[in-house]
Amino acid sequence: QVQLVESGGGLVQPGGSLRLSCTVSGSHFSPNIMGWYRQPPGKERELVATAEYDRSSTKYLDSVKGRFAISRDFAKNMAYLQMNSLKPEDTAIYYCYAFIKAEAINDYWGQGTQVTVSS
Repeated sequence: QVQLVESGGGLVQPGGSLRLSCTVSGSHFSPNIMGWYRQPPGKERELVATAEYDRSSTKYLDSVKGRFAISRDFAKNMAYLQMNSLKPEDTAIYYCYAFIKAEAINDYWGQGTQVTVSS
């Protein structure tokens, strides 16, 4: 059974940094795509960043470009989201996502980790 487990959330002051980690277990395959989504209070879930396996390309939500960086450790089947210069509007539950084409079920989500940016 494929599982995604996130860690690294918490409370940080504006301008601070956090690094989220996501570990994929239970699959023999490296995810084709891994990414991070977030759901701010009272709003819908939105894509924050993705990283593809084949092309090593990345995509970012416009409002986090230059502040956030997604990376992957293919050997460990992990993904990271380095978040710098955090703003109160970055407050949200952050979810790790994986797309594994070779599995019978392709889409997987982590349980979410809370990130709160507040003074």
